[in-house]
Order: sequence, then C-alpha cells, then structure tokens
Amino acid sequence: MSQPYPTQPYPPYQPPYQVQPRYKSLHWPTVIAIVLMGLTALSTVLQSVLMWRSYDEVKRFIYLMLSEEEIDRGVRSIFGASAVLNIVFYLQIATGVAFLAWLWMARENSDFFNPGRSLHRRSSGWAIGSWFCPIVQFWYPLQVVEDVVAGSAPSPEEAGSVRIRALLYGWWVAWAGYWTVLLLATGTAVTGFIYYFVRLVSSFQESEAAGSVEFYGLQDFMVGVALGVDIAFSVAAVLLVVATVSGALLMLQLSRWQQDRSAVPPATAQLPQYSQRQDFPSYRPSS
Repeated sequence: MSQPYPTQPYPPYQPPYQVQPRYKSLHWPTVIAIVLMGLTALSTVLQSVLMWRSYDEVKRFIYLMLSEEEIDRGVRSIFGASAVLNIVFYLQIATGVAFLAWLWMARENSDFFNPGRSLHRRSSGWAIGSWFCPIVQFWYPLQVVEDVVAGSAPSPEEAGSVRIRALLYGWWVAWAGYWTVLLLATGTAVTGFIYYFVRLVSSFQESEAAGSVEFYGLQDFMVGVALGVDIAFSVAAVLLVVATVSGALLMLQLSRWQQDRSAVPPATAQLPQYSQRQDFPSYRPSS
C-alpha cells in the first residue's frame, strides 16, 4: 500500500551552529603588555650601560693587566651584569606572552566587528604561530597585525593613514632589526671566543714563547670583538626602544578604535531564509 504524499509544511531551515565571536576588552591586556615592554626596554638599556662601564676592565683583562683585586672586582661586575641579563631574558618571555595574548584578542575582536567578511590573509592560528615558524616569521607577523589594523579601524582611510603606517612599519623594522643585530652580535662573540682559545692553545703548543707576537695579535682581536659586541648591543637597545614606543602607540590606537566600535552593534550577516514551503520548487504532478 502506497504512502500518501505528505502535505505538512517543511520545517524551518536551521543554519549550522557556529560559535559567535564576542567582543573582548583590550584595556588591561594593553596596559599589561605596554608596561612589560617598557620594563624590557629599560633593562636592555641598563644592560648596555653596564657593558660599556666594564669595557675598560674587559680590555685590561684580555691584555693580562689586571691585579688580583681588579680581577675579583671584575668577576663581581660580570656576575652583576649577568643578573641584569637574566632579568632581561625573563622580561622578554613575559612580554612575549602578554603581547601574543593581546594580539589574539585583537584579532578575535576584528572578526566580531566584521561578521561575514574575511579581512585576514592568515588563519587565526598564525596570530601566534607566525612568530615561531622559521623563515615566514620575517613577514607573516607583520601581515597579521596589518589585517588586525584594517579590521579595527573605522575606515580604510584611517587604517592607511601616514601616522598609522609610520607606527606599523616603524615598529616592525625596529623589532626585526633588534633581533637581527642581537643574533649577529651573539654569534660573532661566540665564534670570536672559540677562535681565540683555539689559536691560543695552538700557539702554546707550537712555541715555548707564551708571549709571542701571534699571541698579542689574538689579544687585539679579542679586544675588537668585545668592542663590536658593545656597539652592537647598544644599537640593539636603541632599536628596541624605538620598537617599544611605536608598538605601544599602535596598540593604544588600535585598542581605542575597538573600544569605540564596541559601542555600536555590528551588522549581522544575512543568511538565506527557507521558513516557507513556497520557497522550495515543487515537482508534484499537477492534478
């Protein structure tokens, strides 16, 4: 026995369930990140000053011109500088965590303000992963921040203004330059010390004269390495200060934009409506 053709209306269309983005205030994340950024820059400058103050003692140490008392004082100075260096390291970790948390929230907010639109060139995971992925870490983070700025600004004209572009690219060039100089200086110092000790051991093995010309030539080389490291670290400290100031101003502007836009309800994406049966084509034979 055949079943009668159903005459009841089709059930209303229900779109797939999606987690709707919510606005997250950036006030305290911005304050915390900027404070940590400032402390990191300040401690880096202090470390650079301590390195220059100890440069003469390092040079005299290389030339074996220090007395026992001066060596003891130099060791204490080195330990003091190492303590500051440890503080810089821990502050950098804390600053990185705070900034990434801020960037993640800012990106989520940009989606909240632009429902149904794709303004980002990278998926949300790249907001954090781009900073740790080799090679692409030189431009993916910049793209992430560029898209967050574009999605947060009240208009494309404000997002592309001269001031915002100066802050954005000034921050990125200074930040990338800071790490480039720091890594090059560290690599040069390590290579220089290894080269110095290898040549020094070879010199003692080849000749019984410990104070050979080659030995003093190595001392001059190490003094040059120490001077180069101090100069490079000072340049890196200046670049970090520039990155901190420009980055802080950009974060404050972006946070202000999002705060202002949060007071206006975002436009909702238009979904197709299939609540009425007549919206569907009918293929029932006509009577």
